[in-house]
Amino acid sequence: MSDAHDHIDRLRAQWARELPDLDTCGMEVLGRARRIVLRSRPAIEAVFARHGLDAGEFDVLSTLRRSGPPYALRPTELYRSLMISSGGLTDRLNRLARAGMITRPPSPEDGRSLLVQLTDKGRAATEAAFREDMGVEAAMLAVLDDADRMALADLLRKLALGMEAAPEAENADG
Repeated sequence: MSDAHDHIDRLRAQWARELPDLDTCGMEVLGRARRIVLRSRPAIEAVFARHGLDAGEFDVLSTLRRSGPPYALRPTELYRSLMISSGGLTDRLNRLARAGMITRPPSPEDGRSLLVQLTDKGRAATEAAFREDMGVEAAMLAVLDDADRMALADLLRKLALGMEAAPEAENADG
């Protein structure tokens, strides 16, 4: 363990002094995870902004891009994947359609419903933004060597799977 102390160590020491009977070990992981997310978001969101997107719009476009050709999904598939409301998705889709990033063709299975399909412009913007984002994220992780990064990823995966399996996780997601 390092001799360096971070913000969470200082908070835990203060709480240990004030409420010595309270276990604050959750703060070691979840408090740090929250601070990491908060510190990383501005740089990541700046990447999306350089490509004319916000984080929510990028989420929609990247979900379509990851789906593979023809890069089209039903709105229901999108909002379930993104864990947002259908109303929140509609707003994003309207902005992306106006920007020429998506189209809304009729579904070949059901002509009464519309798909959400990535345009060539949307695909190019998504790929460029994602490539730049991965560079920014790699730079943020440069303080970790490959073994540390892999160990951290494995531990975070274990935590995420455990939290997803917990009954209260369904309520927390939406």
